[in-house]
Amino acid sequence: MAIPKSEWIWHNGGFVKWDEAKVHISTHALHYGSSVFEGIRAYETKNGTAILGLTPHVQRLFDSCKIVRIDLPYSRDEISSAIVETVRRNGLTSCYIRPLAYKGAGTITLDWRGSPTELAIMAFSFGRLLGSEGVEQGVDVMVSSWRRMAPNTHAGMSKAGGNYVNSGFVTMEANDLGYMEGITLDINGHVSEGSGENVFVVYRGAIYTPPVGASILMGVNRGYIITLARELGYEVREETFPREMLYVADEIFFTGTAVEVTPVRSVDKIRIGGGSRGQVTRQIQEQFFGIINGGIPDRYGWMTPVK
Repeated sequence: MAIPKSEWIWHNGGFVKWDEAKVHISTHALHYGSSVFEGIRAYETKNGTAILGLTPHVQRLFDSCKIVRIDLPYSRDEISSAIVETVRRNGLTSCYIRPLAYKGAGTITLDWRGSPTELAIMAFSFGRLLGSEGVEQGVDVMVSSWRRMAPNTHAGMSKAGGNYVNSGFVTMEANDLGYMEGITLDINGHVSEGSGENVFVVYRGAIYTPPVGASILMGVNRGYIITLARELGYEVREETFPREMLYVADEIFFTGTAVEVTPVRSVDKIRIGGGSRGQVTRQIQEQFFGIINGGIPDRYGWMTPVK
């Protein structure tokens, strides 16, 4: 999926043309993955363009920076305003937004604190990661041979660039074997997450999703879906569960900024439920998409308008 160019990128405090946003070859993040980022979506709603989850995404960016020891020279309000202005200036009605904090040209040692911190914000048109038909029909996935990181190896709570080498292995393996995505296990063999998505399993009337201790990223959309599911009257259990629960689940769905809410129709070629989107997934989708397109009141204040 090629990135379509927009006109402007916010870079280190100001706007530059897309093709003029450059880094030096000695940039520390290129060599060692010393970066953190966010993935955010803006949607075209009945009341104009609005950004989903701006405040928690910016908070997680700061949390990731704190974990990875990257000092941001901007405040939360400054970054939030820059994100809104990047969408507005590019004239985008719906888009994907990528704030990226990284260590620039400076030291070549592994202690990246000696390199300056740089910050860029891109916004560009972006469809559904796993295909528009996947939201209704579901996608075929596999349990990856790649495990998520063990505690005290990588910081799984941070959305750090270096962590996504593992995600790349998961995605490439799945693609090479004809699947849309892979689901990873943690170091103990419990279900963790997809390459870039959180996993929810509907089993015997309850909804299960792995806890933070299973080396997951605490997704913003994950939190929203838990809220909606409980509001609909479902029991949501944030606890570990084994691989085999995937095979006997009534429904499975992914959540995330890129995948939004996407059902899984098979795992390792084993059909899940009826082999299509289930009732629970459908109900949650209706609430989620209703809020983000303006058809349902934004009762939780998740949307930030771009005026």
